[in-house]
Amino acid sequence: MKQPPLLTRSRLTTPRAAAVAGILFSVLLITSLVLLRMSVPADPLDAGAWLSGNWNTVRLAINLLPFSGIAFLWFIGVVRDRLGEYEDRFFATVFLGSGLLFLALLFVSAAMGGGIILVYGDRPTTLEASDAYAFARAVMYEIMNTYAVKMAGVFMITTCTLSLRTRIIPRWMAFLGLVSALFLVLNLGFVEWAIVVLPLWVLLISVYILIENYRGKPEAVPAGPQKEQE
Repeated sequence: MKQPPLLTRSRLTTPRAAAVAGILFSVLLITSLVLLRMSVPADPLDAGAWLSGNWNTVRLAINLLPFSGIAFLWFIGVVRDRLGEYEDRFFATVFLGSGLLFLALLFVSAAMGGGIILVYGDRPTTLEASDAYAFARAVMYEIMNTYAVKMAGVFMITTCTLSLRTRIIPRWMAFLGLVSALFLVLNLGFVEWAIVVLPLWVLLISVYILIENYRGKPEAVPAGPQKEQE
């Protein structure tokens, strides 16, 4: 029985577009998260005193999130396209679903933050003491630190599993992603900066893909099952 050969095809080489999209997503999301963490207290039950001095910074951070989301969608789409028929249907479904859920949760949280800023601009003296502010602030905290973090972890797990099968990134990078993903999934909200793990990991693999693309090295992907030959 002959061993299945390694097929090398130019279409399996993740294109420059995926690397550029991943870098844009990472830089924009990290910038937005840093601005938010510097301006908004970690305590979800804060009184809202930060609004009077930092609401412009928060508005800038929230306005950056849609652009990072567009880049993330581009990154997902291009990676799936390059995997082609080598993409496992089960993992591909979880990969796409977790990525879209993460993005949806990110947008919902950003929209609630934008709503707070919008209402504060109209009624700055009454918002801080209202129940609506307390509710919106608590929901934003739960979405980002519980649900979005978990979806980011699932996205990383499926991406790393597909990468181990198709070898589009080095094995050590995939295993590093698996360890980081487990940290996100098992995190119970005690680490405030946990969400930044995803953009940092995407940045790492995007830089690697971009470097390999410029070097002109095609990716080797294991062939599918072949019939036994005598």
